[in-house]
Amino acid sequence: MKQQVLNEESLTALISYRIKRSKETLQEADVLINGKFYNAAINRLYYACYYAVIALLLKNEIAAQTHQGVKQMFSLHFIATGKLDKKYSSFYSRLFNDRISGDYDDFLQYDEEMIKEIRPLAEEFIGAVEAII
Repeated sequence: MKQQVLNEESLTALISYRIKRSKETLQEADVLINGKFYNAAINRLYYACYYAVIALLLKNEIAAQTHQGVKQMFSLHFIATGKLDKKYSSFYSRLFNDRISGDYDDFLQYDEEMIKEIRPLAEEFIGAVEAII
């Protein structure tokens, strides 16, 4: 599949859209948390961070085709190079795995304690990514 090439204006608009979508998805997670839908909240927290990483990759003209590819490109280009702290790679990997487990594993229930730990980290992660865009 050939990658679509965007002009600078379109690329800037897409990056802005992805950051906006990231923040909206964080708000979606808050609604789910308030309703005690913790597994669904984990999903939205992951996607909030994912959209921010997609914006970062777009800004730096780095392509990735899958969620795993996005995670790998993020680590390779922004963690291994020291542009972002290693803690963000660990956090993103954890959230990636928690999202998969929450969506697909039977009898797995996340709880309020875990969410209270992860929610502020997701907001910090998005802020750190946005700061280097």
